[in-house]
Amino acid sequence: MYQRILVPVDGSATSMCGLDEAIRVAKLTDGQVRLLYVIDELSFALAMGSESAYASDAVNTMRSEAKRILDAALATAKSAGVEADTRFRDTFPSSLQDQVAAEARDWGAGLIVLGTHGRPGGKRLLLGSGAERILRLAP
Repeated sequence: MYQRILVPVDGSATSMCGLDEAIRVAKLTDGQVRLLYVIDELSFALAMGSESAYASDAVNTMRSEAKRILDAALATAKSAGVEADTRFRDTFPSSLQDQVAAEARDWGAGLIVLGTHGRPGGKRLLLGSGAERILRLAP
């Protein structure tokens, strides 16, 4: 049960809480963790709206940040004694939820653990909920 645990991470405090919980579950089930970082079309659009002058610069910066976050998360899992690996997805055009669901299917994940900001009602409607969208698409 829960031998393959997928953990989308983005470096935020909430995703690190998700990682901590996934590590706890993996230790209980002798499972393995796959850490996933996704650059989706929304991430790309937000980066292009910042100070980036060129698309290639923005993508390279995002890829460097993804590697840094994945390496840190991998070190956390390994220091806890949990078997872990990393995956990076930046398939355009695609959404976060599509990429997480695809990784879960491709890898055969039995569980997806992710952090959420837990915004209620109107705030969730205005800002959207990545966790809720993943829940709707995940196998």
